[in-house]
Amino acid sequence: MGAAKDILIGVGIGVFFFLWVVGYNVLPLLFLVFLAVIFWKFMPRSMGGSDKGVQVSTTNVDFEDIGGQNAAKKELKEALDFLLYSERMKELGIRPLKGILLAGPPGTGKTLLAKAAARYTDSVFLAISGSEFVEMYAGVGAERVRRLFKKARELAKKENKDRAIIFIDEMDILGAKRGSNVSHHEYDQTLNQLLVEMDGLNSEQNTKILVIGATNRAEAMDEALLRPGRFDRQVKVDLPDKEGRLAILKIHTRNKPLAADVDLEQIAQETYNFSGAHLESVTNEAAVFALRDDLQEINMKHFREAVEKVMLGEKLDRKPTEEEMARVSVHEGGHALLAEHLQPNSVAQISIRSRGNALGYVRHYPKDDLYLYTQAMLEEQIMIALAGAIAEETILGERSTGAAGDYEQALRMVDKMIASGMSRLGVVDLAKISPEQRQEVTAEILSALEERTRHIIVAKRETLEKLVRLLKIEEVVPGEQLRLLIEEAA
Repeated sequence: MGAAKDILIGVGIGVFFFLWVVGYNVLPLLFLVFLAVIFWKFMPRSMGGSDKGVQVSTTNVDFEDIGGQNAAKKELKEALDFLLYSERMKELGIRPLKGILLAGPPGTGKTLLAKAAARYTDSVFLAISGSEFVEMYAGVGAERVRRLFKKARELAKKENKDRAIIFIDEMDILGAKRGSNVSHHEYDQTLNQLLVEMDGLNSEQNTKILVIGATNRAEAMDEALLRPGRFDRQVKVDLPDKEGRLAILKIHTRNKPLAADVDLEQIAQETYNFSGAHLESVTNEAAVFALRDDLQEINMKHFREAVEKVMLGEKLDRKPTEEEMARVSVHEGGHALLAEHLQPNSVAQISIRSRGNALGYVRHYPKDDLYLYTQAMLEEQIMIALAGAIAEETILGERSTGAAGDYEQALRMVDKMIASGMSRLGVVDLAKISPEQRQEVTAEILSALEERTRHIIVAKRETLEKLVRLLKIEEVVPGEQLRLLIEEAA
């Protein structure tokens, strides 16, 4: 190869000098040669000739290192057995597994599961984002796919392994439905090449390559990828339940010094709808708060501050006026009082400290993780959302714009009631309801629930006023203190 290259260079130089000697103007030719050299030297890097974005790692993540996701881990292990016991599968006439799709919200541990899969199967592990395949030059993405699979085979051979796992994050970008990007056919070419590689038409058969994709938009992916023989298995990786959250917290705190008052089970209960990434951030932020306080251990106060920060953001420097503070106290006090009345022991904390976009907030936690809601449950949630504005109206005489977000939340739940057949319309096709009819039913539901909410607020006005005075002084009132105020008034 090197000798042939030297011969070609020598012939090229000879032809160049011959033309120069006979009087030919070689400057245009020299310019073209210069451009060709520049193109050859630099374009491979920008047009797929490199391994851009590919991460190769020896993973040390086990399935035991991943908290929760027991169902996902079980299903994934069963799918990986196709790779581990391929010869046995072949004897039974079972076709080899080509791909596994991990589908679920961001931060639920999809990448960790892919790394654990590589360790479980003792495979070479390559990771890349789907966005790395999207280029403005035609054919670049397809070439990058070819190089990725080639690299996987080369690494497997180098490490004396017969298995490789390619992990593609943001799979919905690479595997979007063909034709969905009509202005950019590069997407379609790249996807077609991925399908070819997964089918194994252009690959050596002695290296088994499994593609694991991760997405939070499985519905946006091309059907050709989801059919049997491509991504044969779809594993749902959902937000963890209470037991899962507790397991995750235990993993992320096992190397952290915890004070005696730390109750991880209580934290797991208070972090409903948190992802694994959120929980990891909670444990890290709690440690930071302990460092700020110059303490050797992380206590429960640090964890609660961390939950607030992860949920709502950092404290704001802006200090509301006294009038705003008074109104926020009434507003948040109304939310908390009604929540505690309708759902005893559900209020974790009331605060009038500004965080993120909120001037104040009430932090709730459910007794159990719920996935189904009755009409009574939805009505209670709507009443709690309306309580802030009604408390302002009852105590201060008028409402404020601070309730805008509450109204949006209430309207979403009313829509859910109508869609679930919980209105006077019964079971209906929402598409066939006129906007006027829908608005009329919505107004009826909200009016009735507002009246019920107002009745409770008026009856408990004295307790609300005590809570407001306490909030003005303390700024943060734990749920236990609110419950003491209610008991005293009883």
